[in-house]
Amino acid sequence: MAADSPIQRRSDKKTSKRGAPLKRTPKQLDEAPALHDLSGKGGLVMPGDGTTVTGKPPMPGSSAPGETDEPAGLVDAFGLVDPDIPLDPEVQRLARQIAERLAIPKPRRDSAAIRGLGRLHSVPYRGASDEIDLDATIEVLAERPVPEDEDIKVRERLLTRRSVVLLVDVSGSMKGERIKAAAATVGALSAELAHDSLAVVAFWSDAAVLLKLGDEVRPRELLDRVLRIPARGLTNVAFPLEIAAKQLAGVPAEHARVVLLSDCVHNAGPDPRPLAGKLPRLDVLLDASGEKDIDLGRDLAARGRGMCRIIRTHRDVAPAISRMFGTDTR
Repeated sequence: MAADSPIQRRSDKKTSKRGAPLKRTPKQLDEAPALHDLSGKGGLVMPGDGTTVTGKPPMPGSSAPGETDEPAGLVDAFGLVDPDIPLDPEVQRLARQIAERLAIPKPRRDSAAIRGLGRLHSVPYRGASDEIDLDATIEVLAERPVPEDEDIKVRERLLTRRSVVLLVDVSGSMKGERIKAAAATVGALSAELAHDSLAVVAFWSDAAVLLKLGDEVRPRELLDRVLRIPARGLTNVAFPLEIAAKQLAGVPAEHARVVLLSDCVHNAGPDPRPLAGKLPRLDVLLDASGEKDIDLGRDLAARGRGMCRIIRTHRDVAPAISRMFGTDTR
């Protein structure tokens, strides 16, 4: 169902007024937001339509697009990352604490799994393997003296990967302890999803790709990058949702999801709610330790067929994420 269909609009009016105007009137941006590539594999800056534009590198917090002639790995080329911000050992400690409490189920093994790669699993014989799992097969034969072909268990390598896009708010309202908690969450969650396909996007009025979907996950490096991007500017929630949709294009919906870490104080750009409905699943981890918009966070999660979990301290992060990944609302 389209997010803006008449049926959806009538449903929205009945539940939490999801079709109502936003509480805040977002600032209309004079220029298209820019997408910066800080993943270490490129130095382009692109506007929201994905095309490369020319011009000087933008100043921090601006929405001006540009490009650079520097080689790949340009963490500082656009003035987005402050190299003088020290790695805070307290943030690393918080990340470890969150990671220790995370309990994210492994992805399902199903027909979409890639055979011949990944970890060894005991699966029913389907003519694709000759390495019999004797222990598992004997257990089945004890109950079924006349076995079927699929009662024979074999050992195969199966790779089933989720595709997860993590969107991290680094706007001005996330300054101080909030950005530390956000960085710690990125470090902990990326470590837990290291064998999945993960993308990480930091956003304000513009956005920056810190990790592209499918690239190697390095949790400590991601934590470091989030921490070194000073919180700045307005909050454009719509733009990262648009980026996430493009990242997940072509990924089967049952294996794709987006996690938004933000206070949801959307104050720049278009209404993000229609974009939420276009994602396979959107979960919202809403930081309510300061200024926040809980109603918008809940609206986004509802339209994205996901969950909105409220966090106030780092202790709330692990149970919230575990609940999100342990519950499939589709």
